[in-house]
Amino acid sequence: MSATAGQTIKCRAAVAWEPNKPLAIEEVEVEPPKRGEVRIKILFTAICHTDAYTLSGKDPEGIFPCILGHEAAGIVESVGEGVDHVAPGDHVIPLYVPQCRECDYCKNPKTNLCQAIRVTQGQGVMPDGTSRFKCKGKQIAHFMGCSSFSEYTVVAGISVCRVDPKAPLDKVCLLGCGISTGYGAVLNTCKVEPGSTVAVWGLGAVGLSVIMGAKEAGAKRIVAIDLLPSKFETAKFFGATDCLNPKDAPADKSFQSYLVEKFDGGFDYTFECVGNVNLMRQALESAHKGWGVSCIIGVAGSGEEISTRPFQLVTGRTWKGTALGGWKTRDSCAPSSQLQLSDTTVGYLTNLKIMPIRRV
Repeated sequence: MSATAGQTIKCRAAVAWEPNKPLAIEEVEVEPPKRGEVRIKILFTAICHTDAYTLSGKDPEGIFPCILGHEAAGIVESVGEGVDHVAPGDHVIPLYVPQCRECDYCKNPKTNLCQAIRVTQGQGVMPDGTSRFKCKGKQIAHFMGCSSFSEYTVVAGISVCRVDPKAPLDKVCLLGCGISTGYGAVLNTCKVEPGSTVAVWGLGAVGLSVIMGAKEAGAKRIVAIDLLPSKFETAKFFGATDCLNPKDAPADKSFQSYLVEKFDGGFDYTFECVGNVNLMRQALESAHKGWGVSCIIGVAGSGEEISTRPFQLVTGRTWKGTALGGWKTRDSCAPSSQLQLSDTTVGYLTNLKIMPIRRV
């Protein structure tokens, strides 16, 4: 048993006191886990666009003050009563999409969107309606059920996945969101077939993971699209066969019209990884007439809406969306068993830069 089990831990955390203000490194109090909860010592965390989006104040579910962060890895410090699937010392990933295995959503093979703690998670509290964080006498809200910008955090037991202790935690922390989201969008949500044609908008971590998934699925052509040509070399390393900058396309027609003409009627699958509603439409209308599937991965701003001509759907295109790549999280634990030892992934993860959060 941990020496700190059952005690309140004082540690450092990056606290978001107000929207659109810099994070502040503070000493926080982290209470022991209650029944069905797990306290984790966070060793590594990444920064996702969603963290920045919430900090900007544009997230309608944003609650302040809070501790952001949801893409992390660490070691279990202690567990609450009733938790038997992880134990102190286990290497784990906190999950912003839980898996209770009991709700209708968990029992349905078509979705991974467990609803067991959706309401309280959206309210920035634990399942019992309270927070485990305090700072300067004030309650601090949880974020996405993870709050990984803290040296210690408490999460629901259904939001924890054990990983191979041999896996480097500074690398597998990315499996908690970015890599799993893009890779799973290809393999789970869209089920891309060998020989397919694929186009990807946005070459950040998620877009590169889509490319990696498309290559794994056996796509014959993978077109990477971004406004920054500096990203193209990395995209090709992951498996892109073509790279396009929309600024280089003819100005006398829409970019989607250009793509449809250039790529034999469009693509079997398109993926929007930016969160721009105009690009979402562009991606849909670049999907092939009759069978093309377009998948929305990027998170658009609050209140924004997507639109297209109904004829685009009537003529056989399908519009889909995905969250965390469709993975049943505790069952597949962000697909570390499939990903962490592949040559491409090792190359990707080896080039990551690690720095203290103060420098971020």
